[in-house]
Amino acid sequence: MQLVTTKVGPFKSINALQTVNIDPSVTVLVGMNEAGKTVFLQALEKSGDAIGASEFNPVEDYPRKDLSSYLREHKTKPAQVTSLTYRLSQEELNELNGILNTKLPPDFEFSVNHLYDNKITILISVDETPVLASLQNAPGLSSDVKTALASVKRIRDIPTALTGLGLTDKDKSWLETIHERIKKTEWNSIIEAEAWEWLRTRMPKFAFFGEYELLPSKMNLADLANRVTQLQAWKVQNPALSARAAPKFLEPHHLGVLALLRMADISVEDFTKSGGYEPLKARLESVSIRLTDQIFDFWKQNEDLEVEVDIKVDPDDVAPFNNGPNLYLRIKNRRHRGVSTPFRQRSRGFTWFFSFLVWFDSIQHQLKTGRELRDHELILLLDEPGLNLHALAQADFLRYIDELATKHQVLYTTHSPFMVHTDRLHQVRVVEDRVKVGTVISDNVTSSDRRTIFPLQAALGWSLAQNLFISENNLLVEGPSDLLYLKAMSSILEAQGRVGLREDITIVPAGGLDKVVTFIALLGASGLKLAVLHDYQGRPEQKLEDLVKQKLVSPKMLLDASQFRDLKALGKSGRPSDVEDLQSPGLYLDCFNKTFAKQLGGKKVTESDLPTGDRILQRIERYLTASGTLLRPSGGFNHYAVASSFVSNPPANVDPDTLARFEALFRAVNDLF
Repeated sequence: MQLVTTKVGPFKSINALQTVNIDPSVTVLVGMNEAGKTVFLQALEKSGDAIGASEFNPVEDYPRKDLSSYLREHKTKPAQVTSLTYRLSQEELNELNGILNTKLPPDFEFSVNHLYDNKITILISVDETPVLASLQNAPGLSSDVKTALASVKRIRDIPTALTGLGLTDKDKSWLETIHERIKKTEWNSIIEAEAWEWLRTRMPKFAFFGEYELLPSKMNLADLANRVTQLQAWKVQNPALSARAAPKFLEPHHLGVLALLRMADISVEDFTKSGGYEPLKARLESVSIRLTDQIFDFWKQNEDLEVEVDIKVDPDDVAPFNNGPNLYLRIKNRRHRGVSTPFRQRSRGFTWFFSFLVWFDSIQHQLKTGRELRDHELILLLDEPGLNLHALAQADFLRYIDELATKHQVLYTTHSPFMVHTDRLHQVRVVEDRVKVGTVISDNVTSSDRRTIFPLQAALGWSLAQNLFISENNLLVEGPSDLLYLKAMSSILEAQGRVGLREDITIVPAGGLDKVVTFIALLGASGLKLAVLHDYQGRPEQKLEDLVKQKLVSPKMLLDASQFRDLKALGKSGRPSDVEDLQSPGLYLDCFNKTFAKQLGGKKVTESDLPTGDRILQRIERYLTASGTLLRPSGGFNHYAVASSFVSNPPANVDPDTLARFEALFRAVNDLF
């Protein structure tokens, strides 16, 4: 059974009803701090807390600005706070239809509305017609009963319809079962009531895990045992009250330690028995080792960590730690000769992961109650998981969430771009705190505040940066114009049966030499092969020389445009050159004139019009300035526009020298890989 839609509000910062579609596997709530992400999870938790410890309290939960007016009507007309809609799996539908003789459709859904007085109302619609048809065909019924049943519309109307008929013993026995079914409920529709009785035991519960559930670094076991005793005594004295009403004898960190003890099959009373602490410590260490090993299936950042458990008495400590044995949890780092630190003081991400596994096991244990826990019986609500993890560790944690989602729906909050799958943006719900409106939750990112969707933009940017490198071999160039010329000339050469750029080499425009350097520094260690083709200023580029000295790139992988300009000195850097200078001046000017024909007013610029110089781009810009020709407000001209024109309308004829220069360039690049 899956949660498909939630309607939440009013609740805390959610002033107006928010309808949120829930993904079948993972739903990600993205938003700024204090936007209301955690509030949404809390509303779900209180709608069906797996351990029965949370419930709605209007004083705590109703929006404060309207609380006074609401409290006046709370007792007589409690407001709805959530409405949760569920959908059955095909297997569940088949089972339910088989048991009740219904014909529920594949898209059958039902809703449960939760009120502020912690009562519920049910929205369910089940057609009784198939059930009545089945009852009418029950074996052994008399023809009079079958005839009477033909006009019945509800199971509840069957006794009235059979009044005055001469019933056989078989009829009477059958009618008694109908009476029993009617007596069990006051619902108008008997079959809807019976369907609900079947559904309610299979509805998933919510399990919330946040910062407060982290295990402590140490705990006094005598104090813990005393708290457990106090809670048990309170339950005996107040048998009619739910556990939710109990005083806070046990806080989340107490429950975490109790869960760890339970996993080791240890009760707090065991510490008061004779026999010493060594057997108990050994069992706790065994559990810690098992959990640590489980973490390392997904934790790849530092595999030299382990959780160390110790039990000892310290009469010199402060109360309550000076009374009897204390349980100590520490994290040991074998990489640093086994140095250990208190559990809460090191590797925040690792402690979160360890604490979560202990908590998760405890929740599952409490739900089992002697039976096997069904898949999807728990919906996990994770508040800022992986918040303290390194970016790459967050990617590891996403894999763990995907593993959890195979058996449980997972909803988690985040504002980290590394906790979002960019190929699954349909799972994202953006959360905003709007002025005079309150928390708003939507799956429409286009209408969201730019600060809210920044993590999504950052995630997309990271993904694009990664996906630019779509092959193992990459040629970095300074700009998109370089990419266009290289692609176009490679196609022209290959069409003539000559050497072009190999297909397994990807051209990556970095956006300037500075960014080329950054790309190499950041991504050169990613197992990718990187070569560079850059413009030449007439002298070596110091930034690239520094990368060579740092051994981040081999000098042979650095090429400049001038090395292919002089056909008599290929491979040697010469005069200042751009990639455009590998074309003959006439070829480039022909494309330039076509691109800006309208702005030039029919005039065609020739090489003789240009001032002397080494670089065709600079010569044209100087000519435009001297002649007073304005092709764009900022001066100069759009280099990319010419390159785009070159690609969209390739020249019919390319001079032999231009072809030779580009072919020499492609041979050199191909040889590098």
